[in-house]
Amino acid sequence: MLCSFARAYPFDIQSAIDSVSALPGGGTVVVPSGITVTGSVLLKDDVTLHLDKGAVILGSVNPYDYEGYNTEDEKDSKMADKCSKPLFALISAKNAKNIAITGEGLIDGRGLELALAIDSLHHTGERIDPNYNFRRMRPSIRPKLIDFDSVENVTITGIGLKSSASWGLSLNKCSDVVIKGIDFENRAYWNNDGIDIADCKNVLVERCRINSADDGIVLKSFDKNDGNDGITIRDCDITSSANALKMGTESFGGFRNVKIKNIRIKDTFRSAVALETVDGAVLENVEVDSIFASNTGNAFFMRLGHRRGENPGAFRNVTISNLSCDIPFGRPDEDYDLRGPDINVIHNPFPASITGIPGYRIENVTLRDIEVEYPGRGTKGMAYIGAYRYKDVPEQIDSYPEFHMFGELPAWGLFLRHVDGITFENVTFKKREPDYRPMVVAADDVINVTGKIQDASSN
Repeated sequence: MLCSFARAYPFDIQSAIDSVSALPGGGTVVVPSGITVTGSVLLKDDVTLHLDKGAVILGSVNPYDYEGYNTEDEKDSKMADKCSKPLFALISAKNAKNIAITGEGLIDGRGLELALAIDSLHHTGERIDPNYNFRRMRPSIRPKLIDFDSVENVTITGIGLKSSASWGLSLNKCSDVVIKGIDFENRAYWNNDGIDIADCKNVLVERCRINSADDGIVLKSFDKNDGNDGITIRDCDITSSANALKMGTESFGGFRNVKIKNIRIKDTFRSAVALETVDGAVLENVEVDSIFASNTGNAFFMRLGHRRGENPGAFRNVTISNLSCDIPFGRPDEDYDLRGPDINVIHNPFPASITGIPGYRIENVTLRDIEVEYPGRGTKGMAYIGAYRYKDVPEQIDSYPEFHMFGELPAWGLFLRHVDGITFENVTFKKREPDYRPMVVAADDVINVTGKIQDASSN
């Protein structure tokens, strides 16, 4: 069943969805060419929201048009139960099945204007944000662009997405998901992730373009009894002022059976690939293949820590193959209007790192057909750590995981610590200019190493 409708602010889309959902078998709501302005929209069972070519859905810039703005209290934005709060987004769905967003149109959240409106209501005292971020001068209460929670059979194809006030496309406890061919520019405001996948099963993300001010495509796990399983990400283009591909940092449950392949990354500030479990999650059986990263701050970062949760998790059976990355000396994201937080330590260029913690090793990692080009230019005058004091590199057991978390590292290519089982097959590093540090440092508790890294530097 098709249902088209005239544009009238602000409840026309929701009325059409309600009508179509009430029909036997549901149907399709067609948004025609032109501009439609709306507040919160809730998708329901068996409904497809289809945007014709030239159709533009603009998010309202009035915060009170968003369901949850009056009730959202953000008791603690860092707690693991964040996902259980009421949905707060431009387009959302909860406990639903068989929903889709398709077409050739654009969904624009007008995130900067909306976030600034929310900010002004806090400062005038009309709607106080109890967790306002005074350090970075931004409100915590901001709607996502799309938020689906506990939805079965999700399809999102072809559309353009733009400018959330917070996270972009967020999936929590969803199953049988296909996201294909979307073009998402999310550079309007802070925390502008591209796609966040949390505790989901059987998800395919392919042929998508992500340009995000925060992490590009991220897997998270908020539920210690759940996790992500059967996730495939392939043939995507990512630019980010943070990490391009990431697992963590919310990592209470698990990341299992994940395949990432044929990803093109450029102008990305942090890591091309960041694999992290720091809250008790098990990360296992992850395959990353054919990653082409240019002008990217770090090639790969692997971390097993213990920030939260009763016990540390596990990190095992990971393969990265066919990865090429060139790393600049300065920031790769200089062209961003809104750049991610800078590194807060004086440093030489950072190497890749693979680190567990005392008593909990990263296990069974394979690096195959890898080429990484570093800038070099490490100097002893910045923060000298010689071989006699490798143990002075802090463990940072309960710290937020990021490639620069240890401060100065004593290698220019790869730093290893608390690792059991790592295989190097056709791995080559090179530096463009001299660096006083050795290429690889296995600082402590590294066992069962097979193969070695070749140094292709000319200096």
